[in-house]
Amino acid sequence: MNLYLLKKNNVSIILCLIFFFSSISFHTFSQTKGQPSQKDLLNKKNKLNDDIKQLNSQLSQTKASKKSQINTIVVINTKIKVREELISTINSELAQINSRIKKNVTEINALKASLDKLKSEYAKMIYFAQRNQDSYTKIMFLFSSGDFNQAYMRIKYFQQYATFRKKQADEIVATQLVLGTKLKELEGQRHEKNVLLGNEKEEKTQLDGEKQQQEIVLSELQQQEKELKEELEKKKRDAENLQIAIKRLIEAEIKRKLEESSKIAAAKAAKAEKIAEKNKTKTKTKTKTPEVKATAPELTEEAEALGADFSSSRGKLPWPVTKGVICQPYGEYEHPAIKGFMMNNNGVEICANKGSQARAVFEGEVTSIAISPTGGKLIIIRHGEYLSVYSNIGDVFVKQGDKVAIKQAIGSIMDEDGKTSMNLQIWKGQKTMDPSGWLFNAR
Repeated sequence: MNLYLLKKNNVSIILCLIFFFSSISFHTFSQTKGQPSQKDLLNKKNKLNDDIKQLNSQLSQTKASKKSQINTIVVINTKIKVREELISTINSELAQINSRIKKNVTEINALKASLDKLKSEYAKMIYFAQRNQDSYTKIMFLFSSGDFNQAYMRIKYFQQYATFRKKQADEIVATQLVLGTKLKELEGQRHEKNVLLGNEKEEKTQLDGEKQQQEIVLSELQQQEKELKEELEKKKRDAENLQIAIKRLIEAEIKRKLEESSKIAAAKAAKAEKIAEKNKTKTKTKTKTPEVKATAPELTEEAEALGADFSSSRGKLPWPVTKGVICQPYGEYEHPAIKGFMMNNNGVEICANKGSQARAVFEGEVTSIAISPTGGKLIIIRHGEYLSVYSNIGDVFVKQGDKVAIKQAIGSIMDEDGKTSMNLQIWKGQKTMDPSGWLFNAR
């Protein structure tokens, strides 16, 4: 009987270990290095759905204008990319849920096996108890003891046996409850999988429709290739002129800072010279006047702190619009309307809803407001050693020298042929940086 009890205790221990490692493995799965969590995927999917809604609104505006189909194809292409990313995200969700289902099935099978074993052994115990439940038999078993100690041990045996039977029954009930919970969880996971499969199918259908729409617009544009190239060449020249204008403004700002730092350095040197002259009579030694050199802008403590904060904000900066989608990337890219026609962008173009306002991505000082060669105005804000540039601005809400707060509205975004968009650039000194790497949740 002692061996039987030991065997039962081992079963209980194994069952507890199953539950323990199940919970640990699930936690480990959800936190697997390099793998997004279920919550991350859901947030990403919601963001992509919001982007698609916004692009649909943009598409309605560009179609209604009927002035330029170039903007239409830009929006359609952006929407196709967002839709493909949404499908990829859904596939990642499906992969995760398939893994959870597989794991749950394994746990359920283990629980069922443990439950069957517990029930089988409990049945044997009941059968044994029924055969030996006669009170006379128990009394005779006690009176047949060789001494008092043996009689005491036999009484303890009856007590332990009754306690163990109750414990065994409790374990069966507990295992059944856990099994029931796991089965419900599995049912929910399978339902979730079916919903995701339905979503994936629907998104693929939408994607096919958008690709057909893309082909129709491209076909129409190809029939106007000559006019289209002329229009794109003009846009390209305007964009190049914009980059030259921004570069000149930034060079002027750097020169201004350099001159300012030179004045500060000269003032410090003059002060140091006066102190040295005062000490000269006491020490009767000559003090050499420090040579003033200014090879780089000297930032104030406030500006240095601002620059440090900005540099640590990579991937965390708020968008320069309340809701927006990157519709043209940083650097050189092929224009979607004409194959082989290359464009270059020192920033990113962000499509937004009609009537949207541009806002500062970080606190800083407005250093320049100028007329943009592409139309509208451009605003430059200094953040320590970094500068952010906002172009295609209509009404400007700030003036040069203003200190602005993070997310503060600085101007309205212009609308062109039904497309509301602005260009955002980030500079460190005279070097451009990809803004998509700085904005929060940008792709």
